[in-house]
Amino acid sequence: ASFLVLCFRTSLVTPLIFVLLLQPPLTQLSIVTQPNIVLLMADDLGIGDVGCYGNDTIRTPNIDRLAKEGVKLTQHIAAAPLCTPSRAAFLTGRYPLRSGMDAINTYRVIFWNGGSGGLPPNETTFAKILQQQGYSTGLIGKWHQGVNCESRNDHCHHPLKHGFDYFYGMPFTLISDCQPTETPEMDRVFRRKLWLYTQMICLVTLTAALGRLTGLISVHWKTLTCLAGFSLLFFVSWFSSYGFVRYWNCIMMRNHEVTEQPMVTDRTTSLILRESISFIERNKYKPFLLFLSFLHSHTPLLTTEKFLGRSSHGLYGDNVEEMDWMVGQVLDAIDKQGLKNTTLVYFASDHGGWLERQEGTMQLGGWNGIYRGGKAMGGWEGGIRVPGIFRWPGVLPAGTVIDEPTSLMDIYPTVVHLAGGVLPQDRVIDGRDLMPLLRGTVEHSEHEFLFHYCGIHLHAVRWHQKDTGAIWKAHYVTPIFRPLGAGACYDRGFCPCFGEGVTHHDPPLLFDLSRDPSEAKPLSADTEPLFDTVIRKIARAIEEHRRTLTPVPEQLSLYNVVWKPWLQPCCGTFPFCWCDKEGDN
Repeated sequence: ASFLVLCFRTSLVTPLIFVLLLQPPLTQLSIVTQPNIVLLMADDLGIGDVGCYGNDTIRTPNIDRLAKEGVKLTQHIAAAPLCTPSRAAFLTGRYPLRSGMDAINTYRVIFWNGGSGGLPPNETTFAKILQQQGYSTGLIGKWHQGVNCESRNDHCHHPLKHGFDYFYGMPFTLISDCQPTETPEMDRVFRRKLWLYTQMICLVTLTAALGRLTGLISVHWKTLTCLAGFSLLFFVSWFSSYGFVRYWNCIMMRNHEVTEQPMVTDRTTSLILRESISFIERNKYKPFLLFLSFLHSHTPLLTTEKFLGRSSHGLYGDNVEEMDWMVGQVLDAIDKQGLKNTTLVYFASDHGGWLERQEGTMQLGGWNGIYRGGKAMGGWEGGIRVPGIFRWPGVLPAGTVIDEPTSLMDIYPTVVHLAGGVLPQDRVIDGRDLMPLLRGTVEHSEHEFLFHYCGIHLHAVRWHQKDTGAIWKAHYVTPIFRPLGAGACYDRGFCPCFGEGVTHHDPPLLFDLSRDPSEAKPLSADTEPLFDTVIRKIARAIEEHRRTLTPVPEQLSLYNVVWKPWLQPCCGTFPFCWCDKEGDN
């Protein structure tokens, strides 16, 4: 009997040993436990533009499918209401003013590929940490975090210096100037002033010359020559940049190489989609991070002919529906490679929709649903509350809705934790790991306070009072809407952060978002018994927050944002910058 038992045990142990011998080394096993991470970020998409957030006229079945199969966040907040600072916060997990990526003036984003400002080299992005953890990291689409610092090829702000192994896309952002048929968008008012000043100087020069020729004015020819020289110099000084915006800013790059200058907008969408799917296919055998940063739905709303006229919301709706189709193509590629259950997919927008973006009666910006305000407004919910969706089958419970304050900055610690990395210990990280909340192991978000900046100016603060469920929000500064009674700054095109275009509130405007998410009815000491207590609590939180801030170089200073010819990416011999290296493809 004992012999039979021994034989039986041997028969069990032998195949077990054989199976263990066939297993890969332990290091490979640990890599398999790291999920692939696909981050999908829309540009200027309003929370009210998506079906699963209440829109029943723009069709977004693929984004809606993500929400159905995953977790939808209803209080997902951008750290800034504009592209450059919001994306800096997303990449670093830190409020943008900590890295100098928020504005001290009216220039609130990176303005030129040939500027010297950008995401500082000493900032540690989540891509850099995942790269160190063995991930293949790729960025496809929009960057808008700067390119060079001191020379045309130092690439100090470039994605490849910030942890991405591969980059294909726009180092800048899509603007109407990229379409020759569109009305110029970049610095439109300032450009008109420059044209006016040029015409005035030329008129003075011509008048003086005619006066000298007719003898009506006594002026030396040397003076006239200097005046004419000044006129020419003034014109060249600004037209060399603003006259060639399409060539300087509307370019495509693959890694450090400029591939299109200017970009051929008719094929941009197909190339970005092709590159995204190719990245997934190339890296399916090891963990990868893909950050697909859409050019949709920013003006000039590049939309292929297949989607034109399909929506009931004009060109903007067509553009959103095309982006949703692109999301579906990426999800299909993940499924086709058998990666669905090992891939965390995240979808969001960088900030709220642009309410003021109109051409005549046509609305070219997004809709922010029930929320007040929009893009460029640092305090109002419409500028900062965005879609936030996570899907990871088998790990995150499908069909879950979470109404807790979360931030785009939370992606940083979340993906670093999933990759097995360690957060930097030498700096403040404002984001919080979302996995416990997403998996349902905790009830509340870790955020008690969130600070809402417009540039470097603190406009509002929210306090999540977890014991009562109240979400208090105090506004210290709000933009003045024009015309009166409107919901945006239609007279300016953008709402300002400071100056004559804002109102300071003392005491601050107070809302309870749990009862009034539209911020329609401000509370007062007469209507809210806790008014004074809440305001004092928030004031103390602001003091503590400000003690964590340290001075850093301002990346969006006037010097850093102006165009510098010696920093301009160029695929030829400057200033003869023209190429189309994608044409053969």
